[in-house]
Amino acid sequence: MDARHDPAPPSAASRPRHGGELDAARARFPQAPEPWIDLSTGINPRPYPFEASTLGEELWTRLPERAALERLEAVAARAYGVPAHGRVVAASGTQPLIAALPALFPARRVAILGFGYQEHPARWHAAGAQVRIVEEMEALCAQDIDLGVVVNPNNPDGRLVEPGDLDSVAARLAARGGALVVDEAFMDVVAPSRSLIPALPPRTIILRSFGKAYGLAGLRLSFAVSEPETAGRLRAALGPWPVSGPALAIGTQALADAGWLARARAQLDHDAARLDGVLRAAGFEPVGGTSLFRLAATPDAARWFERLGRAGILVRSFHERPHWLRFGLPGNDAAWRRLEAALAA
Repeated sequence: MDARHDPAPPSAASRPRHGGELDAARARFPQAPEPWIDLSTGINPRPYPFEASTLGEELWTRLPERAALERLEAVAARAYGVPAHGRVVAASGTQPLIAALPALFPARRVAILGFGYQEHPARWHAAGAQVRIVEEMEALCAQDIDLGVVVNPNNPDGRLVEPGDLDSVAARLAARGGALVVDEAFMDVVAPSRSLIPALPPRTIILRSFGKAYGLAGLRLSFAVSEPETAGRLRAALGPWPVSGPALAIGTQALADAGWLARARAQLDHDAARLDGVLRAAGFEPVGGTSLFRLAATPDAARWFERLGRAGILVRSFHERPHWLRFGLPGNDAAWRRLEAALAA
């Protein structure tokens, strides 16, 4: 069998867990030293260096202008290689886009490729769809599937699917009125040339995250790329002012700065390789990830999670994969030293 049905929608009490929940970590490990080192997220620890002083007061005091939104979407289209006008929709983070998808594509049976970002099955469950987790690409376009979801590269294992394979799945789904969702949240720093955006198959929507690569997750900015008709429906679903004034200004500046992103990629690649070496030295087995986070396996994952927590270092654990821990990148020399000391203790 290459698929399974999730037995029931997640309850409010069992909502998907995410990284970055430092309040919960402090409550669990009250004696941990401060400041905490949060390695539980996949966010660039060296953020884009915008100047707050250059943001005019009107960005905070006035509603965002439509022209500013259009400028941001045009810059994003150039940065992502979108092939035509009117296909980029900006939003305040990927989460509102994921939540809007069931209304755009009311699917009854949804196939999701592999264990990955848990908000995708959660949102489709909440919409009443039957969700199937599959392990093979072929299963995404089975005859009874209305919509396929692929996180590419995948979170947390970093699996990459070639754009040609995705294009084929999209064509088979579209031929019978189905649709494909491709979440490229980490593509900026991993393999931009392997994005599906230049092909942009029919009835496909591609999600891109700004905050992860640019280290500005709190800004809440993301994009959806799709055919113009779908883009128009998504804009209507998001309503007016989908992005804040400061996010419009900072996003426009950063996405036009291709040189900064190229330098950031090189630094992230270097740091990811260094982190693999640190983890191997501590007895972990690196098993995947991206240049923003590394996934490591160990039979003592639960004990390591506790030990690191007591040292004031938060990593990402997985109830569904109890032998896995995911490590983000330390952001400075002091953080590297603390992590290495905690792993060597």
